[in-house]
Amino acid sequence: MRVGLTGGLGAGKSTVAALLAEHGAVIIDADALAREVVRAGTPGFAAVVERFGPGVVGPDGELDRARLAEIVFSDEAARDDLNGIVHPLVGRRSAQLMAGAPPGAIVVYDVPLLAENDLAGGFDVVVVVEADLATRLRRLAERGLTEAQARARIDAQASDEQRRAVAHEVVRNDGDREQLAARVNQLWTRLLAR
Repeated sequence: MRVGLTGGLGAGKSTVAALLAEHGAVIIDADALAREVVRAGTPGFAAVVERFGPGVVGPDGELDRARLAEIVFSDEAARDDLNGIVHPLVGRRSAQLMAGAPPGAIVVYDVPLLAENDLAGGFDVVVVVEADLATRLRRLAERGLTEAQARARIDAQASDEQRRAVAHEVVRNDGDREQLAARVNQLWTRLLAR
């Protein structure tokens, strides 16, 4: 079974993925793949540097992700260009990983931009993780983002309504980890029943 797991920045999607992994799901993390396909020495890295210039390369020789984020979250055309480089590479790599999953596995593809990139049709089930804006902003502040940075990134993503429109399951994550774990246990039971 192919499960698309998505949610807005700070909603807790990664925590849900970790809880599903504890149940035995095979997790494929699109964000991790997005970093993998643009590591120094890869064609993706070369394409990003060609498009955005040497100023996006950090002292360690890898992409300066913070600098790149500053550029793309303030310029929609630049973000589209970056997505045009990274998304096809991530798509190919994720297809390889999905093909390698054991027979009968529940494969959860943790992908932030599922709704934005019209990917829902590629999954048997789409799970959306939601949390209210205040909770998301607090979580993002704990990760070091200013409110302005957090809001710019949230505004660049699909709305909760757009994600709900493609969802088969919605998991609320406004409470503590114990409450979320209980909701994920129920979700797992429903997934197994499919």
